[in-house]
Amino acid sequence: MNPRNIHLLGIPFDGKSSFVQGASEGPSAFRQVLHDGSSGYLSEGGLDLLQDIDLHDLGDLEIDSFESILPALTRLSIPSPTLFIGGDHSITFPIVQHLSSFHADFDILHFDAHTDLYDIYDGDPFSHACPFARIMEQGLVNQLTQVGIRTVSKHQQEQIDRFGVEVIRMNALSRLHEIRFDRPLYLSIDLDVFDPGFAPGVAHYEPGGMMPRTVIDFLQGLSAPIIGADIVELNPARDHHLMTAHLAAKLAKEVLHLMMVNR
Repeated sequence: MNPRNIHLLGIPFDGKSSFVQGASEGPSAFRQVLHDGSSGYLSEGGLDLLQDIDLHDLGDLEIDSFESILPALTRLSIPSPTLFIGGDHSITFPIVQHLSSFHADFDILHFDAHTDLYDIYDGDPFSHACPFARIMEQGLVNQLTQVGIRTVSKHQQEQIDRFGVEVIRMNALSRLHEIRFDRPLYLSIDLDVFDPGFAPGVAHYEPGGMMPRTVIDFLQGLSAPIIGADIVELNPARDHHLMTAHLAAKLAKEVLHLMMVNR
């Protein structure tokens, strides 16, 4: 296996969105700004996406329903690290199901305004509000750590306790420096973790969110191998001058850097 191989894959699905749809256009907006020449292909650490890694953009996954995501991923069979661009957050469950067939022992680091731990939401156990409940109840990962959370219902707190989730809420963000990871990591970044002033192109606005610099600095300090990652809930219809798409592209460069150097 070529150690420089890293893949990029869009999953243009928003059929499990609970408020407004539009995240299915996220992969297209992401690629538009990634390649528009406005900021180049360098990570802050100096890694050039075109020169220093073999980045294979596999295009968008061909799917027609939520149920078709996992079979489509299985057919592709990509064991190398992959950055997935959503799409709503429901896609994380089939992605992690797929990765668990290659990796038996890994953790998840999840940035989000919401825990997405509902057992069922609006009658749908596979809503974008539920992926981490499905992941944890199936025992697909060792530990789930959530950062940036700023809305927790009684049911969600019960789920946090049930699954032993480590939660760093926004009002306790000073604890962020205490987090340590000893196992390989899957990263899941819901763009609504950021304050809407930085990321208006999302479905659910939760004021009082994180600053991009805080997340980028934290990512740059990670030393664990990154087996995969997703950036989700980019909704171009609600974006302003592609601000959120540009933020997604910036994050992607830093995540791809990690995938390369933290092998």
